[in-house]
Amino acid sequence: MRYGARNMDFDLKQIVNSRRGENYDLHEKHLNRTLVKVLRTIGFDKVYARAEGAYLYDKDGKDYLDFLSGYGVYNIGRNHPTVKQAIKDVLDLDLPNMVQMDCALLSGLLGEALAKHTGPGRDAFFFCNSGTEAVEGALKFARCFTGRAKILALESAYHGLTYGALSITGNKHFQEGFGPFLPGTDRVRFNDLNDLEAKLRPGDVAAFIFEPVQGKGVNIPSDDFLPQAQALCRKYGTLFISDEVQTGLGRTGKMFAFEHWNLDPDIITIAKTLSGGYVPAAAICTRRDIYQGVFSRMDRCVVHSSTFGRNNLAMACGLATLNVIEKQNLVENCAKRGEQLQTAAKGLMAKHEWIKEVRGKGLMFAIEFHEPKSLMSKMAWKTLHTVDHGLYAQMIVTSLMQKHRVLTHVAAHGLDVVKALPPLIIGDREIERFVNGLDEVIGESGSVTGPLWSFGASLVKASLAQKSGKNEKVPAGV
Repeated sequence: MRYGARNMDFDLKQIVNSRRGENYDLHEKHLNRTLVKVLRTIGFDKVYARAEGAYLYDKDGKDYLDFLSGYGVYNIGRNHPTVKQAIKDVLDLDLPNMVQMDCALLSGLLGEALAKHTGPGRDAFFFCNSGTEAVEGALKFARCFTGRAKILALESAYHGLTYGALSITGNKHFQEGFGPFLPGTDRVRFNDLNDLEAKLRPGDVAAFIFEPVQGKGVNIPSDDFLPQAQALCRKYGTLFISDEVQTGLGRTGKMFAFEHWNLDPDIITIAKTLSGGYVPAAAICTRRDIYQGVFSRMDRCVVHSSTFGRNNLAMACGLATLNVIEKQNLVENCAKRGEQLQTAAKGLMAKHEWIKEVRGKGLMFAIEFHEPKSLMSKMAWKTLHTVDHGLYAQMIVTSLMQKHRVLTHVAAHGLDVVKALPPLIIGDREIERFVNGLDEVIGESGSVTGPLWSFGASLVKASLAQKSGKNEKVPAGV
């Protein structure tokens, strides 16, 4: 049977155009109404009509500078024409897709393309759909290859929200209410090599997994920690897994963040940017011997599988995204713009007593705040922190949005840290807009009767009301 002419009863463009603006009401009714409440409380309940590059646009044509990038998805910018064309080409080709009992061309081509960047010996790939799925698979691969059960991860790590990944995520906020977790998992104190070796010494650890730069908080390890951690893993026969879901594909000014320390991981997890922002795509990258340790016999050829993992649309997006990163020199631009951004932001420290530290690698950027010294400001700070330790940072994030139309977010629950993940395509104009906006809203902190603190008072009121009712808090960041 051949398909007939287009079904004119279904017109997606007409549906979107006629119902635009119903977004939050529909989510309130059918999806996550708690998220709707949060977005309305913090002033993020915008209705975007289109997106391009580093910007979102509402129905009135106002631009919003996207320094959030879908939590790191849009390294190449939103709606990149190269990726869009690749999707159109795949659809026009009418390729067979997800036959399952075959070896499709596009997944092989994407493996070949990625292998040019993942380093010698790491040329075996398993494609899946998301970062947390890549982490789950990496844990399975490690246990299977080593014959060991235990997994080590760092305190304050974030590796995903499915059960295996959540079990090694060092954040009680995400774990609350979901236990018990995967047995055989343990935490290593950040930057503590003695703690790591003590836990490796029994010889029962399959893998030590780490983010080269931690996404929650943008925590950067000391110069010697990861190289020596790798040496300890080699000593005790433990696999060394670099979680590059957010840091990979140029985000930190290197194609992969482990390159900053000249590391040689056994397994790499990749996701987010690989999708090009269109079709979910992720990968586990490893050595051939580890890969074959899993798929060890003919009857185990699909012992680990993912139905949509090698689908043609995702593979085309991955190929197009890598092409854009390479051809537009986005890794180099990221390193340059990251240095420019940090230099400009550090220049604000002399002006604003609220700023404790500016840190990051490439365009994975954070600014941390602390208690100021002046009496009135100190009292205001303490009032906020009595309610929630992230409310000051949320005030900054909301003011950046409301006054300058710049999207950022609080780096993690309960932290006084504002985080930015701009697309790697940004230039002088975007950096100037962000830094000038940051300068202005932090400056308003000095006036406890100003609009910034008025919003802070509303956050405190909302949070106290929630706590007295359902024992909830208005989260500082989402």
